[in-house]
Amino acid sequence: MDSLLSDLINLDLSGSTDKLIAEYIWIGGSGMDIRSKARTLHGPVSDPSKLPKWNYDGSSTGQATGDDSEVILYPQAIFRDPFRRGNNILVMCDAYTPTGEPLPTNKRHKAAKIFSHPDVVAEEPWYGIEQEYTLLQKDVKWPLGWPVGGYPGPQGPYYCGVGADKALGRDIVNAHYKACLYAGISVSGVNGEVMPGQWEFQVGPVVGIGAGDQLWVARYILERIAEIAGVVVSFDPKPIQGDWNGAGAHTNYSTKSMREEGGIEVIKKAIEKLEKRHKEHIAAYGDGNERRLTGKHETADINTFSWGVANRGASVRVGRDTEKEGKGYFEDRRPASNMDPYVVSSMIAETTILSHQ
Repeated sequence: MDSLLSDLINLDLSGSTDKLIAEYIWIGGSGMDIRSKARTLHGPVSDPSKLPKWNYDGSSTGQATGDDSEVILYPQAIFRDPFRRGNNILVMCDAYTPTGEPLPTNKRHKAAKIFSHPDVVAEEPWYGIEQEYTLLQKDVKWPLGWPVGGYPGPQGPYYCGVGADKALGRDIVNAHYKACLYAGISVSGVNGEVMPGQWEFQVGPVVGIGAGDQLWVARYILERIAEIAGVVVSFDPKPIQGDWNGAGAHTNYSTKSMREEGGIEVIKKAIEKLEKRHKEHIAAYGDGNERRLTGKHETADINTFSWGVANRGASVRVGRDTEKEGKGYFEDRRPASNMDPYVVSSMIAETTILSHQ
């Protein structure tokens, strides 16, 4: 029975119909709940603006009231579908009222405005986002591979570790890596993290609004693969209290000016601007981040802005290569694993390019 079901799931439609399946993906009312539903298209589409808008019941996602529940999805980015394959696609969407107003939870709309500003366009902002996450056992919500109600040995052997007692969930990680590359996402690498059962993938370098689109779809693909494996993905910034590392979404960033000769001075000015808006950025960098940014476990204290070369205990880290070459990128280490990449990426661009403090 299982093999027949598997055969049907993997059925190649291309020989029998021109129709294809588009999975529309959007973000629900909590700002972290990824939703999706599928529809049939009558032929291939490569331009998101040529895809039909669609609607959903916003009262069931915490985004509308029952008496006026319709929310409209605007297709924004297309990816190949690693689950259905063939000509089938994944479509990243954002959400609007029937009158065309962006929902309060639609963070993409504001980000797109910032990224389309001529000064930002001219600077070609590049992002590389390091998405950390924790795999949990489904029924007990305890990290994968941990004894139920108990703890593994202390941190040390797990970071980039190898072995059944150190690398917990590698099949999910590798399946996700390949599925993202198939989809057309710029995943640049994966690794095991410091806490056992915690992993990281990196998306980038990607220009502008594309970083948010790609990270959200990479999260969606991860959730789907974990669903198949019967495992839960947690983006909580500190899933286990105590002497365990939290989970972040370190955001690497550069502009055209930073990548050119003398870029280190542009980087220093950008970091000064980030320091002036530290509180605003922290407020927008993810829920529960105060449990992670304690000044321990490779973090800076949440209330204090700091930066340094090769310093993983600073708010912002400048790499040794950047210092040596006098140009390059820097890493904002403050964002939590559950941050919204549309918010974080556009806010960094706004502060460093459009702010004239």
